[in-house]
Amino acid sequence: MEPIALSCIALVCVFGGALVGILVRHRLPGHHLSDASKDTVKLATGVIATMAALVLGLLVSSAKGSFDRMSDELTQAAVKVIQLDHALRNFGPEAQPIRRTLYEHYRAAIDALATGDHSLIEQRQAAGTTASIGGMQSAIRALVPRDDVQRELRAQALALAEESSANRWLLVLQRHTSVSMPMVFVVVAWLALIFVGFGLFAPANGTVVTALLLCATSVAGALFLILEMDDPFGGIVRLSDVPMRRALAILSGG
Repeated sequence: MEPIALSCIALVCVFGGALVGILVRHRLPGHHLSDASKDTVKLATGVIATMAALVLGLLVSSAKGSFDRMSDELTQAAVKVIQLDHALRNFGPEAQPIRRTLYEHYRAAIDALATGDHSLIEQRQAAGTTASIGGMQSAIRALVPRDDVQRELRAQALALAEESSANRWLLVLQRHTSVSMPMVFVVVAWLALIFVGFGLFAPANGTVVTALLLCATSVAGALFLILEMDDPFGGIVRLSDVPMRRALAILSGG
């Protein structure tokens, strides 16, 4: 489910809970709204709020950790590509076609990432792993070194190409959601119960309803940011392609 749709559902559930509390208040007998009842409901609401805060913290930590990990891996992959191009450039003009192939495939990968299209990104990553890297490894092995320096550079280029292949597969395999949807649904249910408690003892006026609506919108916005960070290749909150663009500029200027 899209983050915006799930956030809207959360907003309806949470704010709806507040409205339910306001409506139920007028149907309850007077002794249900006594001070002792209010204190008990406040204690129960506090317990639920504490659990919701803990689970929300876990969701934020999980989504932020996944986002940062993917960002670090993209930066490391850009560094490996620069190192690979540097080794091939030092090898000599015989490696120029391999460098050109590396540049073209890396530029295609960056363009796919910029689109935010999940199917295109996955297709590009898988194709780049199986075809471009494998073809470059074969081309590097076919290079004929003339001295020890070139032999060392060829071995270094092969090692870097293998590491780039491993990084690509790592990105492909890690493209899964890190946020548990059942946990999100439980948090939304808890928040709805909390707002039922808010509405149960709140006066039914425009100021209170507006405040509850703004509070519910803030909660939905927090869930939206969590779900957006859990999808680092698409949406509004996405990974920066600046390190990859800089690496591409270094490749083109070599």
